Amino acid sequence: MAATTKKVLGIVLAGGEGKRLMPLTLDRAKPAVPFGGHYRLIDFALSNLMNSGLRQVVVLTQYKSHSLDRHISTLWRMSGLFNSYVTSVPAQQRLGKRWYLGSADAILQSLNLIYDEKPDYVVVVGADHVYRMDFEQMIDAHIASGADCTVAAIRQPIGLANQFGVIDVDPEDPATIREFLEKPAAPQGLPDSPGEVLASMGNYVFTTEALIEAVRADGENTESNHDMGGDIVPYFVGRGSAGVYDMKNNDVPGSTSRDRYYWRDVGTIESYFDAHQDLISVLPVFNLYNDEWPIFSRQDNMPPAKFTRDARGTLSTVIDSIVSLGSVISGAHIERSVLGARSSVESGAMLTDSIVFEQSRIAAGATVRRAIVDKSAIVEPGASIGVDAELDRSRGFTVTETGITVVGKGVRVTRD
Repeated sequence: MAATTKKVLGIVLAGGEGKRLMPLTLDRAKPAVPFGGHYRLIDFALSNLMNSGLRQVVVLTQYKSHSLDRHISTLWRMSGLFNSYVTSVPAQQRLGKRWYLGSADAILQSLNLIYDEKPDYVVVVGADHVYRMDFEQMIDAHIASGADCTVAAIRQPIGLANQFGVIDVDPEDPATIREFLEKPAAPQGLPDSPGEVLASMGNYVFTTEALIEAVRADGENTESNHDMGGDIVPYFVGRGSAGVYDMKNNDVPGSTSRDRYYWRDVGTIESYFDAHQDLISVLPVFNLYNDEWPIFSRQDNMPPAKFTRDARGTLSTVIDSIVSLGSVISGAHIERSVLGARSSVESGAMLTDSIVFEQSRIAAGATVRRAIVDKSAIVEPGASIGVDAELDRSRGFTVTETGITVVGKGVRVTRD
């Protein structure tokens, strides 16, 4: 394939604050937020790049990056042979004493990484989306098209267009972007499917010299928001050199008809919660068990999960759920939930429609419904979460409009 003969640098944008995921991002960067029991959100982007054959990858970090940096340095450490690496790069203030002003400015301030590596092409991806994608196929399509910029896009119902950055294509040349529309109210449908639009996935392939020229020009534009999707892509659209890569053409090994085109932006508590629900059905909407395109993550030395009767002989029941290594379930009921590593759910406790992070304890007789419980939290014996929204709010917990209660890291929930 064409991509294998070209040098490609991967850049993962991991510097956002993640305000909409508070309080999960109170003490960690958004890409470091746990997902699916023992993954971190960034593992999906990095796994896709690794499975696609990219071996030079930099992760641009900024806010609250300690746990993210530690995760990358311990899990994603590579041998260094053949110039292979995944490394985190903090904001370096090379252009003045300032933080990144946006994703395009992050690349502008990190151009030294591109100069050092001298790639032919640069793949730029976000760090907080859940999906599978073979970037080698996209790179090949970019090279064949002759475009300077190619945007990955996934088909979405036209009724959801106001939730995405939408790519308006030229009806005469559907591979060319005619306009980039930010959350449009009434866009046109696709030429071959009037009921659908192409939503940007936040993944891009650039010809290197064109990317350098674009971010330099953007850096001099005082009216720019310095955003990849909002400013850099329109720059290439205006020059007639922006193409679109339709995800329907991406064939990931081991994918099923149910999860082949799965992609979620988990930037809000609601979308984060819903993405977990996509994992746990008998035929999951997103399949974590695809061995042909694995999602890599930390593999700690822990015992298996354990399910026992309690002292009274009550059986544990676990239905449509994920239970991570090192966890102990004793005479409790768990349903439609995801439990992180080294956590416990004790006698008579009820855990339903919930996400529990690692090292947390749901004590005897406690009830947790439609909730997210952060790392090392304790729900004390007989206490409840998610049963009374007003009570949860009065205790200082975040409760979303859809009734999801979020308990912060290390919080102790007492019985009322």
